[in-house]
Amino acid sequence: MTTEPQATPIGNPAAELSTAGRARAIIAGSMGNLIEWYDFYVYAFTALYFSAEFFPIGDRTAQLLGTSGIFAVGFLLRPLGGWYFGRFADRHGRRRAMVVSIVLMGIGSALIAVLPTYAAIGAFAPALLLLGRMIQGFSTGGQYGTAATYLSEIAFTGRRGFFASFQYVTLIGGQLIALAVILVLQQLLTTEEMRAFGWRIPFAIGAVAAMTILLFRHVLHETTRTGAQHPDAGTIRGLLPHWRAFVTVLGLTAGGSLMFYVFSTYMQKYLVNTAHMDPKTVNWVMTAVLIPFALLQPVFGLLSDRIGRRTNMLLFGALATITTVPLLSLLAQVQSATAAFVLVLAGLAINSLYTSISGLFKAELFPVHVRALGVSLAYGIGNALFGGSAEYVALSFKAAGRESGFYWYVTAICAVAFLTALLMRNTRGTDPLHDTR
Repeated sequence: MTTEPQATPIGNPAAELSTAGRARAIIAGSMGNLIEWYDFYVYAFTALYFSAEFFPIGDRTAQLLGTSGIFAVGFLLRPLGGWYFGRFADRHGRRRAMVVSIVLMGIGSALIAVLPTYAAIGAFAPALLLLGRMIQGFSTGGQYGTAATYLSEIAFTGRRGFFASFQYVTLIGGQLIALAVILVLQQLLTTEEMRAFGWRIPFAIGAVAAMTILLFRHVLHETTRTGAQHPDAGTIRGLLPHWRAFVTVLGLTAGGSLMFYVFSTYMQKYLVNTAHMDPKTVNWVMTAVLIPFALLQPVFGLLSDRIGRRTNMLLFGALATITTVPLLSLLAQVQSATAAFVLVLAGLAINSLYTSISGLFKAELFPVHVRALGVSLAYGIGNALFGGSAEYVALSFKAAGRESGFYWYVTAICAVAFLTALLMRNTRGTDPLHDTR
């Protein structure tokens, strides 16, 4: 009979940090996450302007299908990035993995910012756009799991739900800043100028911002001693005994990520393309709705510290399953910006039960020697299959004349998340720093 190798004492280099030092590390880790997600979301929010530059043939839906297809391909690289950076973080430290992934994201944004269009180089244009998006997807696959692991390990004991929620506060902040940049550009440039060159500016800003992480890397204190790790640290072999945790993360990520992308990035296109709202009005609505959405994260994170992570997930799964069809049906016919704001916020408020502790409960399910790998890889697969494909699946239903079928598709996946939560163990009280199963 064989047994799993016993973990050697890992220790926590950040354990003796002062309260101020720990707070600075949380802020620095969160800010790196903000930069990463700003770069990632700029693509989704500028697609309405550059889709015709890279896919000039066809109507608006066909052009958006092209750019959304590349958006989805970026997600398909996440599992590979999750595996690489998860292994890297478990073996060489969380801090190094986060810094490298953010710099890589900046490289992808810089490439997209300077790309020639279809009119200039033909089919090479969408091919290079795909390359830039693949670099971004690979980078993001590592950032999510590594940041989730880092914040769960450095957060204050007893308040992990509250502090770990700032991973999604900054993720939403990245979205919000991306939208704000576009709103400013819309005021300064005409629609024709936005299509001609204005869409490049947000990518250039993101590339520069990504490099600034190098100036703050000294504030990111490492949470593991890399010289005394488990013999199976960061390996698939070490992850296999924890397959139940892996499947749990997959099931909950499927529903949580799908709903998140439906009510955030895809909603911009949905309100324009289905409800026929003005693009500028939609940008204002989505910018406004992200502010209370961000503020809800610490509230629901704190709630999980009191009622447990599993209860949060059960509430999310049940409410998402019940409300998705009514919300999307009403949004398809919405006329006023106020009504759109209320309906979108309702969907995102339900999603907050998941997003607020999305990284934390996943990190708490795995022992420290495969934590970054387990979170990154399981999240990357679930997000690629369901979150990243949300826009493409939705537009495919619309192109086929059966848009309401997408509402039921989202409902079914959220129901799977609810069933997964029923089987999930409650992780409240788990100490990520000393969990060496």
